[in-house]
Amino acid sequence: MKTVKVKFRVNNEPVTLQVKPYETLLETLRERLSLTGAKEACSLGACGACTVILNGIPVRSCLILTPEVDGMKVTTIEGLKQGEKLHPLQKAFIEKGAVQCGFCTSGMILTAKTLLDRNPKPKKDEIIRTISSNTCRCTGYKKIIEAIEIAAK
Repeated sequence: MKTVKVKFRVNNEPVTLQVKPYETLLETLRERLSLTGAKEACSLGACGACTVILNGIPVRSCLILTPEVDGMKVTTIEGLKQGEKLHPLQKAFIEKGAVQCGFCTSGMILTAKTLLDRNPKPKKDEIIRTISSNTCRCTGYKKIIEAIEIAAK
């Protein structure tokens, strides 16, 4: 089978891989790079469990082919903490108990991060709109929204 050489950055680290042309970014992250924060759930891009940040934009890694990220920057949930210091969103999610089963958490946090990067003080309705593309089956979203509001302060 023909493979494609791909060079990109993951969590600020350079990566060079030979991948199959149809390999998804989710598969590459989880199976080749052991970055398991992005979860495979619907495999249709509908739930957001596989969300990563690609060049500053939240994307569904189950819908992106790895060859498409050549030359780009990928941030996963594992890339948010600095050494042992958690990102303010990660801390807020823990503090507010916004982590139930944890399956959606990385996608929620990364989606929220892109919101706070472009608007450090979002209003509640903007937070709700932003995370509406991510599905959580455990909570009523109240704690998630509160965690994002705390991180924005």
